Amino acid sequence: MAMRSFSRAKLPSFLVSLLGRDLSRISIYKSSACTTSQYPILEYSWFRPIPDFRLYHDGRPRGPLWRGKKLIGKEAIFVILGLKRFKDDEEKLDKFIKCHVLRLLKMEMVAVLTELERQEEVTLAVKIFKVIQKQDWYKPDVYLYKDLIIALAKCKKMDDAMELWESMKKEELFPDYQTYTEVIRGFLRYGSPADAMNIYEDMKNSPDPPEELPFRILLKGLLPHPLLRNRVKQDFEEIFPDRHVYDPPEEIFGLR
Repeated sequence: MAMRSFSRAKLPSFLVSLLGRDLSRISIYKSSACTTSQYPILEYSWFRPIPDFRLYHDGRPRGPLWRGKKLIGKEAIFVILGLKRFKDDEEKLDKFIKCHVLRLLKMEMVAVLTELERQEEVTLAVKIFKVIQKQDWYKPDVYLYKDLIIALAKCKKMDDAMELWESMKKEELFPDYQTYTEVIRGFLRYGSPADAMNIYEDMKNSPDPPEELPFRILLKGLLPHPLLRNRVKQDFEEIFPDRHVYDPPEEIFGLR
């Protein structure tokens, strides 16, 4: 009775058209390999996927999360958030480092250090760097020093930067010209041209071939200090005789 009532029921017009369209695409054929078979083989060709529509999730995060966080694991992200949460409480911070930071793997610990430098959490980055130095797998690496010193110089933490500078020299590591450039720029922003000149003298004794950028930064930053600038200008003209130095009018800076 139920089947009779269902068959007698009137279906909506759109369902009738849909079923009629799909059933018209069903083709019945016999396989050439099974010619003796008494039963036909049905081939359903009515299903076609909608263009530009995925029927599954490929597992990739959406948006900038895939580009920015793909090298940082969940454990490293948890540690970064915890360090930032307890950074104003020294006691809780030390306890958190003992419980969570020390159990990280080598690459996770380096990833935490790099991310803290990127976020300009340089005080926390220095703490993590000191933790890394105490690990059994640690070997002196000039690039770890370089990235942290540059981050400190950009944040005007010049005392901490020079402490790492001296520690780097004790481990017989030497900065490259990018490190010299950022430290010189940091001292000029910090308002200490004498310290910038000390770094410049150290740079001149470097075994690496000289580059033009740190000289340009010094020449620009020492405009209010003509005596120091003339020393740098003379060295620049001797090392780079084919290059020219732009001297702005003295009245712009009140140097008459």
